[in-house]
This record gives sequence, structure tokens and C-alpha cells, in this order.
Amino acid sequence: MAIKLYQGDLPAGLDFGECVAVDCETMGLNPHRDRLCLIQLSAGDGNGHLVQFTGDNYDAPRLKALLTDPKATKLFHFARFDIAVIRHNLGVACAPVYCTKIASKLTRTFTDRHGLKDLCRDLLGVEISKQQQSSDWGAEKLTADQLRYAANDVNHLHALKERLDALLVREGRVALAEACFDFLPYRAGLDLAGWADEDIFEH
Repeated sequence: MAIKLYQGDLPAGLDFGECVAVDCETMGLNPHRDRLCLIQLSAGDGNGHLVQFTGDNYDAPRLKALLTDPKATKLFHFARFDIAVIRHNLGVACAPVYCTKIASKLTRTFTDRHGLKDLCRDLLGVEISKQQQSSDWGAEKLTADQLRYAANDVNHLHALKERLDALLVREGRVALAEACFDFLPYRAGLDLAGWADEDIFEH
């Protein structure tokens, strides 16, 4: 797997095709408090493209164009968080999107284990390490272990999508999944507006 690290934006000329895997690394889990440090992307070809941010400049016009390109599906695991972080820091709404965690919850109802590590093991027979998940992503120089971890988080998403798409068809839940994916930018908007913990649909 080749890993390319860029500062502040993607270089010109990169083509991720019709579906690009996306993930974010932040200083924590509060989008209003914890800054976005890294966005990693993959075209599903085994290569990772990582964009590092210092916290004072999120201009990134080429990255923003990709994240909002209506012809390119943005493929996430737990899209709700990443979409909120991207919207808060880059000021753009990702669309269209696909979330492997939601697809798993809609199809793998026999388990409550829907983490990325669980999906890679159960659906692909691949063991991935989450050891660097809580490391300091705000460091000026990221370690080789951090870069490998970040790239690995997007490296398997295309293969997972293929397996989950088949399960959605088998269980007759394709339309329901698509409706959930379409709603995700609004769910992220509710999180950012202060309704992260409240279910506004309950009685």
C-alpha cells in the first residue's frame, strides 16, 4: 500500500473515480471543540492519500470540490461524525454519501458489533489494528504508525461496501439504506446545531 501525505489540500490531477473512501482524524469527538487534523482518502486501489491540516487553514479547494462532487459517492464508516467534522471545519456538506456502519446495522441484525474492525474481520477476514486511534493527531509530524493506521481506515471500505450492498439486496433494504444515507447530512447538521443527544422524532 502506497501512502501519500499532503499539506492543506490534495494535489491537482488526482482521480478517485465514482466512489472515494473518506475518513477523518481529530483531536477528540467534539466537533465544536476538537480540531480536524487529517482527512484520508482512497479510490479502493490500495493506496492512501492523506491531507494534513495545521488548524489555522482549511481552505483546501480541490478537496472541497471532491467532497461536494455530485458524481462521486463519499464512502464512510460512521459517516455521521465525519460529515459533521468536515462541515464544521471545511464549511461544505458532503454528498452523496454511503455509510458502512448504517449498512451493517440494517443487514447484520444478528449482532451488535458494527465497528470497522468487526466488519473487516467478519466480512473480509481481515484483522486491522486500532492501536493508533487515540494517538495525538495534532502533532506536527505524524509517525509512520499513524500514517499506516490512517490509510488502513479507508483501505477496506470499498470491499466492505461490495459485501454490504449484496446483503442490502438480499434483505430487501436497499431503498431504506439509500434514504438513511440521504438523511445523513441533515443528521450531522442537527448534531452541530445542538441536537446530538436528543431524538427529535420520539414522542
